[in-house]
Amino acid sequence: METRHLTCINCPKGCQLKVTLDKGEVLSVTGNGCKRGDIYGRKEVTNPTRVVTSTVSVTGGERERVSVKTKTDTPKGLMFDVMKVINRTCVAAPVHVGDVLVEDVCGTGVPLVATANVDAA
Repeated sequence: METRHLTCINCPKGCQLKVTLDKGEVLSVTGNGCKRGDIYGRKEVTNPTRVVTSTVSVTGGERERVSVKTKTDTPKGLMFDVMKVINRTCVAAPVHVGDVLVEDVCGTGVPLVATANVDAA
């Protein structure tokens, strides 16, 4: 049997989780203050994922960069690859909240979307 200790990141409480596994299968999650903590603990030890947030370059805009995020979570192991895609992405103004800037980041099926507006200069 294996025990992992995690801090839940689903809300500001930061519950201290104890996840017990046997042969890679989650037997229990304790220390969570809500159901989201249980879900997070189980997912984090079997298939960790993250929503990636950053900025991309904008040409012809009132600002040089726009904030972005992956629309949903992506595999944690791909975070650096996702950032490489983000770092080489450049879009033309105008950009609006929700615009899809990259259709499928790193073959995950997850789009990269704008989280702010940038008007044309």
